[in-house]
Amino acid sequence: MEKVLSARFDIPHADQLAVYLEHGGYRALKKVLTEMTPEQVIEEVKKSALRGCGGAGFPTGMKWGFVPKDSPKPKYLVCNADESEPGTFKDRQIMEKDPHGLIEGILIGAYAIGAHLAFIYIRGEYWYLKEKLERVIEDARAGGYVGHNILGSGFDCDIIVHPGAGAYICGEETALLESLEGKRGYPRLKPPFPASVGLYGCPTVINNVETLAWVPHIILRGGEWFHRLGTEKSGGHRLYSLSGHVVRPGVYERPLGYPLKRLIYEDGGGIRDGKKLKAVVPGGASSPILTAEEAEGATLDYEPLAALGTMMGSGAVIVMDEDTDIVRTTYSFIKFFAHESCGWCVPCREGTRWIVKI
Repeated sequence: MEKVLSARFDIPHADQLAVYLEHGGYRALKKVLTEMTPEQVIEEVKKSALRGCGGAGFPTGMKWGFVPKDSPKPKYLVCNADESEPGTFKDRQIMEKDPHGLIEGILIGAYAIGAHLAFIYIRGEYWYLKEKLERVIEDARAGGYVGHNILGSGFDCDIIVHPGAGAYICGEETALLESLEGKRGYPRLKPPFPASVGLYGCPTVINNVETLAWVPHIILRGGEWFHRLGTEKSGGHRLYSLSGHVVRPGVYERPLGYPLKRLIYEDGGGIRDGKKLKAVVPGGASSPILTAEEAEGATLDYEPLAALGTMMGSGAVIVMDEDTDIVRTTYSFIKFFAHESCGWCVPCREGTRWIVKI
């Protein structure tokens, strides 16, 4: 199976600009700045059926298209790198091993929506990645890929890396915006949606790290190509964070619609010590648990998992063997959510604490 997004993960020093350029880096950015209008970029992303890879799975091209073109206010693009869902570590891999790919995706997204300033809101615990991203941005700036008059095109765009303070709730897009504005990370009521009233009251698009990292590949190889890699409703591949009681945990790039059983047994090497499968969390700690029987025929896609009463979420697959105490596991999950509740809404603030006590 061809690696696409993860192809540069195994290339030494791919975080260096010269190495990135040697392996096709910034060709997609050059293409959009010299050959495509913003509307054409959005249309290509719509054709791809790329869906948000952070949890909600909203169509990316549609989200970009919601930004009003005639607004007199500045527009912003925000990369959500607040990767805090238990079991999720795919975005960290992208930022560690292919950061220029993320930067290129951000710049293309900014061009598409007419933004001249972008932010990377990064998880507070990822301080070492903040430093790396800032270095990568400066390298890209020195090469003419970030800042004023990018590649002589007349397009300006700067990127600022902003660290969070470790709050899980700031992974929610409007709480993230509140934090970015220097306020407490409380979610906003919607509507209005960020596409019309976002950062500083201006039109804003918020996309996950992986979502933006896919964009250069879509531009270079076409939206229809990307769509064919996945299913009818969900185009392309996804990165899955596989962890728990498997022989080979790690990040695996596989297509949408991929059988969950294959991910566990073929890619992950099966259950450790030859034990039996008991349960699987398919989309991070906030997704309902599947029994071994339910996981048997499950495929990693939004609608099929929803039909099983769970969700795709962040693509974090947590595998549990026959010795796992499901009650204890669930208790550890709910303790996390009780601790991370921002306290803004009564059902979450009170409900999570009562569940812990029960």
